[in-house]
Amino acid sequence: MTMQTEPRNIMAIVVDGKAAGGIGVFPQSDIHRLNAEMGYWLAESYWGKGIITRAIAEMTAYAFKNFEITRIYAIPFGTNIASQKALEKAGYTLEGRFANTIIKNGELKDELVYAFRKAANQ
Repeated sequence: MTMQTEPRNIMAIVVDGKAAGGIGVFPQSDIHRLNAEMGYWLAESYWGKGIITRAIAEMTAYAFKNFEITRIYAIPFGTNIASQKALEKAGYTLEGRFANTIIKNGELKDELVYAFRKAANQ
């Protein structure tokens, strides 16, 4: 399914020739058409090695080059400190925190919105 889209918007994260995770950008439509949501995951055995930070930075550059967007956002859980730090290291800024707006495993969690905006000269 992902191979049918052009330009590609979902990629594998490969480490030493092995699939370690995935990352994607999802351009929005209508009044949100200049935005894309980013989602990603990484196998736990690869955590803490800077891999996801690099993948976020590379996918951000790729997305701005290949899609007509000016902003990419990601929505990590308020409890996912590692994801927040990875986004910040990749140049994303916290734009908002919404208290107890999502539920996972029966527990209410905060929703954070991080974003990276395309520079005016890009």
